[in-house]
Amino acid sequence: MWSLRGILEGMTKDAPGQAHRKGLSLIQVTRKFSTEGKATQWFISRRWPDGIRCAWCVSDAISPRKHRSMAFHCRTCRKDFSVKTNSILHGSKIPLSKWAIAFYLYSTNLKGVSSMKLHRDLDITQKSAWHMAHRIREAFDNELFKFDGPVEVDEPYIGGKEGNKHEWKKQNAGRGPVGKAAVVGIKDRETNRIAVMPVDSTDAATLQDLVHERTNPDTLVFTDEARAYDGLGRPHGRVKHSVKEFVNGMIHTNGMESHWAMLKRAYVGVYHHMSRKHLGRYSNEFAGRHNARQLDTEAQMSALLQGGIGKRLPLAELIGPKSTRQPAMLNAWNPWE
Repeated sequence: MWSLRGILEGMTKDAPGQAHRKGLSLIQVTRKFSTEGKATQWFISRRWPDGIRCAWCVSDAISPRKHRSMAFHCRTCRKDFSVKTNSILHGSKIPLSKWAIAFYLYSTNLKGVSSMKLHRDLDITQKSAWHMAHRIREAFDNELFKFDGPVEVDEPYIGGKEGNKHEWKKQNAGRGPVGKAAVVGIKDRETNRIAVMPVDSTDAATLQDLVHERTNPDTLVFTDEARAYDGLGRPHGRVKHSVKEFVNGMIHTNGMESHWAMLKRAYVGVYHHMSRKHLGRYSNEFAGRHNARQLDTEAQMSALLQGGIGKRLPLAELIGPKSTRQPAMLNAWNPWE
Protein backbone atom coordinates (compact mmCIF):
# COMPACT_ATOMS: atom_id res chain seq x y z
CA MET A 1 0.00 0.00 0.00
CA TRP A 2 1.35 3.37 -1.00
CA SER A 3 1.55 5.81 1.92
CA LEU A 4 2.94 9.33 1.77
CA ARG A 5 4.34 9.15 5.30
CA GLY A 6 5.83 5.69 4.68
CA ILE A 7 7.51 6.82 1.46
CA LEU A 8 8.97 9.91 3.14
CA GLU A 9 10.30 7.93 6.11
CA GLY A 10 12.05 5.48 3.80
CA MET A 11 13.77 8.09 1.65
CA THR A 12 17.41 9.09 1.73
CA LYS A 13 18.53 12.49 0.56
CA ASP A 14 21.87 12.63 -1.26
CA ALA A 15 21.60 15.98 -3.08
CA PRO A 16 20.86 19.56 -2.10
CA GLY A 17 17.34 20.95 -2.38
CA GLN A 18 14.98 18.70 -4.33
CA ALA A 19 17.57 17.54 -6.89
CA HIS A 20 17.32 13.94 -5.66
CA ARG A 21 13.81 13.60 -7.09
CA LYS A 22 13.10 11.80 -10.34
CA GLY A 23 10.79 13.92 -12.48
CA LEU A 24 8.58 13.24 -15.47
CA SER A 25 8.52 15.46 -18.53
CA LEU A 26 5.26 16.34 -20.25
CA ILE A 27 6.37 14.25 -23.23
CA GLN A 28 6.98 11.24 -20.98
CA VAL A 29 3.57 11.64 -19.35
CA THR A 30 1.68 11.84 -22.64
CA ARG A 31 3.48 8.72 -23.87
CA LYS A 32 2.93 6.87 -20.60
CA PHE A 33 -0.82 7.51 -20.69
CA SER A 34 -1.31 7.63 -24.45
CA THR A 35 -4.11 5.03 -24.35
CA GLU A 36 -6.88 4.25 -21.90
CA GLY A 37 -5.47 0.75 -21.48
CA LYS A 38 -2.09 2.04 -20.33
CA ALA A 39 -3.73 4.47 -17.92
CA THR A 40 -6.01 1.76 -16.50
CA GLN A 41 -3.07 -0.56 -15.82
CA TRP A 42 -1.16 2.25 -14.10
CA PHE A 43 -4.12 3.09 -11.83
CA ILE A 44 -4.66 -0.58 -10.96
CA SER A 45 -0.98 -1.16 -10.15
CA ARG A 46 -0.80 1.97 -8.01
CA ARG A 47 -4.06 1.49 -6.16
CA TRP A 48 -3.45 -2.22 -5.49
CA PRO A 49 0.34 -2.81 -5.60
CA ASP A 50 -0.10 -6.12 -3.70
CA GLY A 51 -2.92 -7.44 -5.86
CA ILE A 52 -6.47 -6.34 -6.60
CA ARG A 53 -8.81 -6.16 -3.63
CA CYS A 54 -12.46 -5.26 -3.35
CA ALA A 55 -13.01 -1.49 -3.28
CA TRP A 56 -15.75 -2.01 -0.66
CA CYS A 57 -14.81 -4.87 1.69
CA VAL A 58 -11.06 -5.25 0.84
CA SER A 59 -11.52 -8.97 0.11
CA ASP A 60 -9.08 -10.64 -2.28
CA ALA A 61 -11.77 -13.03 -3.61
CA ILE A 62 -11.99 -11.20 -6.92
CA SER A 63 -13.23 -12.31 -10.31
CA PRO A 64 -12.80 -10.36 -13.56
CA ARG A 65 -15.93 -9.25 -15.41
CA LYS A 66 -16.48 -8.49 -19.06
CA HIS A 67 -18.10 -5.16 -18.31
CA ARG A 68 -17.32 -1.82 -19.85
CA SER A 69 -17.21 0.16 -16.58
CA MET A 70 -17.14 -2.42 -13.74
CA ALA A 71 -14.19 -4.71 -14.46
CA PHE A 72 -14.19 -6.74 -11.24
CA HIS A 73 -16.62 -8.71 -9.08
CA CYS A 74 -16.16 -9.45 -5.37
CA ARG A 75 -17.27 -12.94 -4.38
CA THR A 76 -17.40 -11.93 -0.70
CA CYS A 77 -19.72 -8.91 -0.71
CA ARG A 78 -21.06 -9.70 -4.22
CA LYS A 79 -20.51 -6.16 -5.47
CA ASP A 80 -19.03 -5.05 -8.77
CA PHE A 81 -16.33 -2.40 -8.81
CA SER A 82 -13.62 -0.75 -10.86
CA VAL A 83 -10.40 1.10 -10.09
CA LYS A 84 -12.50 4.29 -9.78
CA THR A 85 -14.92 2.88 -7.20
CA ASN A 86 -15.02 4.33 -3.68
CA SER A 87 -12.49 7.05 -4.41
CA ILE A 88 -12.42 10.62 -5.70
CA LEU A 89 -12.83 9.13 -9.20
CA HIS A 90 -16.08 7.42 -8.21
CA GLY A 91 -18.75 7.81 -10.88
CA SER A 92 -16.55 9.94 -13.12
CA LYS A 93 -17.05 9.52 -16.86
CA ILE A 94 -13.76 11.27 -17.63
CA PRO A 95 -11.20 8.78 -19.03
CA LEU A 96 -8.42 7.63 -16.73
CA SER A 97 -5.83 8.90 -19.20
CA LYS A 98 -7.11 12.44 -18.55
CA TRP A 99 -7.25 11.88 -14.79
CA ALA A 100 -3.59 10.79 -14.87
CA ILE A 101 -2.53 13.96 -16.68
CA ALA A 102 -4.55 16.03 -14.18
CA PHE A 103 -2.72 14.30 -11.31
CA TYR A 104 0.55 15.18 -13.03
CA LEU A 105 -0.41 18.83 -13.48
CA TYR A 106 -1.50 19.26 -9.86
CA SER A 107 1.62 17.52 -8.57
CA THR A 108 4.09 19.61 -10.57
CA ASN A 109 2.55 23.09 -10.72
CA LEU A 110 3.53 24.68 -7.41
CA LYS A 111 1.00 27.50 -7.75
CA GLY A 112 -1.84 25.24 -8.80
CA VAL A 113 -3.89 24.91 -11.98
CA SER A 114 -7.07 26.82 -12.72
CA SER A 115 -10.18 25.03 -13.91
CA MET A 116 -10.05 27.06 -17.13
CA LYS A 117 -6.56 25.80 -17.95
CA LEU A 118 -7.55 22.25 -17.00
CA HIS A 119 -10.57 22.50 -19.28
CA ARG A 120 -8.37 23.59 -22.20
CA ASP A 121 -5.52 21.14 -21.58
CA LEU A 122 -7.75 18.07 -21.12
CA ASP A 123 -10.44 19.02 -23.65
CA ILE A 124 -13.27 18.71 -21.12
CA THR A 125 -15.91 21.23 -20.07
CA GLN A 126 -15.00 23.90 -17.52
CA LYS A 127 -17.69 22.56 -15.18
CA SER A 128 -16.13 19.08 -15.30
CA ALA A 129 -12.65 20.56 -14.83
CA TRP A 130 -13.80 22.54 -11.78
CA HIS A 131 -15.32 19.43 -10.21
CA MET A 132 -12.21 17.40 -11.05
CA ALA A 133 -9.92 20.03 -9.49
CA HIS A 134 -11.81 20.00 -6.19
CA ARG A 135 -11.79 16.21 -6.11
CA ILE A 136 -8.01 16.26 -6.50
CA ARG A 137 -7.70 18.84 -3.71
CA GLU A 138 -9.72 16.50 -1.52
CA ALA A 139 -7.12 13.78 -2.16
CA PHE A 140 -4.08 15.76 -1.00
CA ASP A 141 -2.66 14.46 2.27
CA ASN A 142 -4.44 15.94 5.31
CA GLU A 143 -3.70 13.27 7.87
CA LEU A 144 -4.12 14.34 11.49
CA PHE A 145 -0.86 13.81 13.39
CA LYS A 146 1.12 15.61 16.08
CA PHE A 147 4.37 17.50 15.49
CA ASP A 148 7.35 17.07 17.82
CA GLY A 149 8.72 20.46 16.86
CA PRO A 150 10.02 22.97 17.00
CA VAL A 151 7.02 24.36 15.11
CA GLU A 152 6.05 27.69 13.60
CA VAL A 153 2.45 28.89 13.82
CA ASP A 154 1.02 31.76 11.78
CA GLU A 155 -2.38 32.89 10.55
CA PRO A 156 -2.90 35.10 7.46
CA TYR A 157 -6.14 36.46 6.06
CA ILE A 158 -7.01 35.32 2.54
CA GLY A 159 -9.23 37.35 0.25
CA GLY A 160 -9.49 40.37 -2.01
CA LYS A 161 -9.00 43.97 -0.93
CA GLU A 162 -12.15 45.86 -0.08
CA GLY A 163 -11.14 48.73 -2.36
CA ASN A 164 -10.97 46.41 -5.38
CA LYS A 165 -14.45 44.92 -4.91
CA HIS A 166 -17.68 45.88 -6.61
CA GLU A 167 -19.69 48.30 -4.51
CA TRP A 168 -22.40 45.76 -3.76
CA LYS A 169 -19.79 43.33 -2.39
CA LYS A 170 -18.11 45.78 -0.02
CA GLN A 171 -18.86 45.40 3.67
CA ASN A 172 -17.92 49.01 4.48
CA ALA A 173 -16.63 47.90 7.86
CA GLY A 174 -13.02 49.10 7.75
CA ARG A 175 -9.81 47.78 6.25
CA GLY A 176 -7.28 45.01 6.96
CA PRO A 177 -8.97 41.61 7.42
CA VAL A 178 -12.48 42.84 6.62
CA GLY A 179 -14.15 40.50 4.15
CA LYS A 180 -11.29 38.00 4.31
CA ALA A 181 -11.05 34.50 5.79
CA ALA A 182 -8.42 33.39 8.29
CA VAL A 183 -6.25 30.32 7.79
CA VAL A 184 -3.97 28.88 10.48
CA GLY A 185 -0.79 27.05 9.53
CA ILE A 186 1.65 24.96 11.57
CA LYS A 187 5.05 23.92 10.22
CA ASP A 188 7.31 21.35 11.84
CA ARG A 189 10.92 22.36 11.24
CA GLU A 190 12.24 18.85 11.87
CA THR A 191 10.15 17.13 9.20
CA ASN A 192 9.35 20.22 7.08
CA ARG A 193 5.70 19.14 7.06
CA ILE A 194 2.84 21.63 7.17
CA ALA A 195 -0.74 21.45 8.43
CA VAL A 196 -3.27 24.17 7.55
CA MET A 197 -6.91 24.76 8.38
CA PRO A 198 -9.35 27.66 7.84
CA VAL A 199 -10.90 29.07 11.01
CA ASP A 200 -13.92 31.25 11.71
CA SER A 201 -12.10 33.17 14.43
CA THR A 202 -8.54 33.97 15.48
CA ASP A 203 -9.33 34.27 19.18
CA ALA A 204 -7.28 32.57 21.88
CA ALA A 205 -9.60 29.59 22.31
CA THR A 206 -9.56 28.71 18.60
CA LEU A 207 -5.83 29.16 17.95
CA GLN A 208 -4.62 27.54 21.15
CA ASP A 209 -6.93 24.54 20.72
CA LEU A 210 -5.49 23.99 17.23
CA VAL A 211 -1.91 24.24 18.50
CA HIS A 212 -2.65 21.77 21.31
CA GLU A 213 -4.31 19.40 18.84
CA ARG A 214 -1.26 19.34 16.57
CA THR A 215 1.62 19.45 19.10
CA ASN A 216 2.86 17.58 22.14
CA PRO A 217 3.05 19.24 25.60
CA ASP A 218 6.83 19.72 25.33
CA THR A 219 6.84 20.97 21.71
CA LEU A 220 8.63 24.30 21.23
CA VAL A 221 6.28 26.76 19.49
CA PHE A 222 7.26 29.96 17.66
CA THR A 223 4.66 32.63 16.84
CA ASP A 224 4.35 36.37 16.35
CA GLU A 225 3.20 38.63 19.20
CA ALA A 226 -0.55 38.13 18.71
CA ARG A 227 -2.30 38.26 22.07
CA ALA A 228 -4.27 35.12 21.20
CA TYR A 229 -1.14 33.10 22.05
CA ASP A 230 -0.85 34.46 25.61
CA GLY A 231 -0.80 31.54 28.05
CA LEU A 232 -0.27 28.99 25.27
CA GLY A 233 0.75 26.20 27.62
CA ARG A 234 3.73 25.20 25.48
CA PRO A 235 7.40 26.28 25.47
CA HIS A 236 6.89 29.47 23.51
CA GLY A 237 9.07 31.96 21.61
CA ARG A 238 7.81 35.11 19.88
CA VAL A 239 8.98 37.65 17.32
CA LYS A 240 7.62 41.19 17.36
CA HIS A 241 6.57 41.99 13.81
CA SER A 242 5.07 45.28 14.98
CA VAL A 243 8.57 46.66 15.66
CA LYS A 244 10.10 45.11 12.51
CA GLU A 245 11.59 42.14 14.34
CA PHE A 246 11.39 39.10 12.08
CA VAL A 247 14.21 36.89 13.39
CA ASN A 248 15.52 36.52 16.93
CA GLY A 249 18.00 33.66 16.90
CA MET A 250 16.00 30.53 16.10
CA ILE A 251 12.73 32.32 16.86
CA HIS A 252 10.88 33.23 13.65
CA THR A 253 7.90 32.22 11.51
CA ASN A 254 9.61 32.64 8.14
CA GLY A 255 8.89 29.07 7.05
CA MET A 256 5.14 29.58 7.33
CA GLU A 257 5.44 33.07 5.81
CA SER A 258 7.11 31.50 2.76
CA HIS A 259 4.24 29.05 2.43
CA TRP A 260 1.66 31.84 2.63
CA ALA A 261 3.55 33.74 -0.06
CA MET A 262 3.07 30.79 -2.42
CA LEU A 263 -0.63 30.55 -1.60
CA LYS A 264 -1.17 34.29 -2.10
CA ARG A 265 0.68 34.27 -5.42
CA ALA A 266 -1.67 31.53 -6.56
CA TYR A 267 -4.64 33.57 -5.37
CA VAL A 268 -3.55 36.61 -7.37
CA GLY A 269 -2.02 34.98 -10.44
CA VAL A 270 -3.88 31.68 -10.96
CA TYR A 271 -7.22 31.43 -9.16
CA HIS A 272 -8.06 35.13 -8.65
CA HIS A 273 -10.63 34.12 -6.06
CA MET A 274 -10.95 31.45 -3.38
CA SER A 275 -14.41 31.37 -1.86
CA ARG A 276 -14.73 30.94 1.89
CA LYS A 277 -16.79 27.81 1.25
CA HIS A 278 -13.95 26.06 -0.63
CA LEU A 279 -10.94 27.68 1.07
CA GLY A 280 -10.26 24.52 3.08
CA ARG A 281 -9.67 22.52 -0.09
CA TYR A 282 -7.44 25.18 -1.66
CA SER A 283 -5.29 25.45 1.47
CA ASN A 284 -5.20 21.64 1.74
CA GLU A 285 -3.94 21.47 -1.85
CA PHE A 286 -0.95 23.70 -1.12
CA ALA A 287 -0.09 22.01 2.18
CA GLY A 288 -0.36 18.57 0.60
CA ARG A 289 1.81 19.51 -2.36
CA HIS A 290 4.42 20.99 0.01
CA ASN A 291 4.46 17.82 2.12
CA ALA A 292 4.98 15.62 -0.95
CA ARG A 293 7.70 17.69 -2.61
CA GLN A 294 10.49 15.28 -1.63
CA LEU A 295 8.87 12.46 -3.62
CA ASP A 296 9.54 11.54 -7.23
CA THR A 297 6.85 12.92 -9.54
CA GLU A 298 5.28 9.53 -10.18
CA ALA A 299 5.26 8.82 -6.44
CA GLN A 300 3.47 12.14 -5.89
CA MET A 301 0.82 11.05 -8.37
CA SER A 302 0.53 7.69 -6.59
CA ALA A 303 0.13 9.46 -3.25
CA LEU A 304 -2.73 11.50 -4.74
CA LEU A 305 -4.45 8.31 -5.88
CA GLN A 306 -4.01 6.69 -2.47
CA GLY A 307 -5.11 9.85 -0.68
CA GLY A 308 -8.37 9.79 -2.62
CA ILE A 309 -9.39 6.25 -1.64
CA GLY A 310 -12.53 6.24 0.48
CA LYS A 311 -13.25 9.88 -0.37
CA ARG A 312 -16.16 10.75 -2.60
CA LEU A 313 -17.16 14.26 -3.59
CA PRO A 314 -20.40 14.33 -5.61
CA LEU A 315 -21.17 17.59 -7.37
CA ALA A 316 -24.27 18.18 -5.24
CA GLU A 317 -22.15 17.96 -2.08
CA LEU A 318 -19.46 20.20 -3.56
CA ILE A 319 -21.74 23.07 -4.56
CA GLY A 320 -23.84 22.78 -1.42
CA PRO A 321 -27.37 24.09 -0.83
CA LYS A 322 -28.78 26.74 -3.14
CA SER A 323 -28.39 29.48 -0.55
CA THR A 324 -24.58 29.14 -0.71
CA ARG A 325 -24.22 29.13 -4.50
CA GLN A 326 -22.85 32.11 -6.36
CA PRO A 327 -25.79 32.51 -8.81
CA ALA A 328 -28.15 32.96 -5.85
CA MET A 329 -25.95 35.76 -4.56
CA LEU A 330 -25.88 37.40 -7.98
CA ASN A 331 -29.65 37.15 -8.37
CA ALA A 332 -30.10 38.97 -5.07
CA TRP A 333 -28.49 42.07 -6.59
CA ASN A 334 -30.55 44.35 -8.80
CA PRO A 335 -28.43 47.12 -10.42
CA TRP A 336 -31.59 49.11 -11.24
CA GLU A 337 -32.77 49.50 -7.66
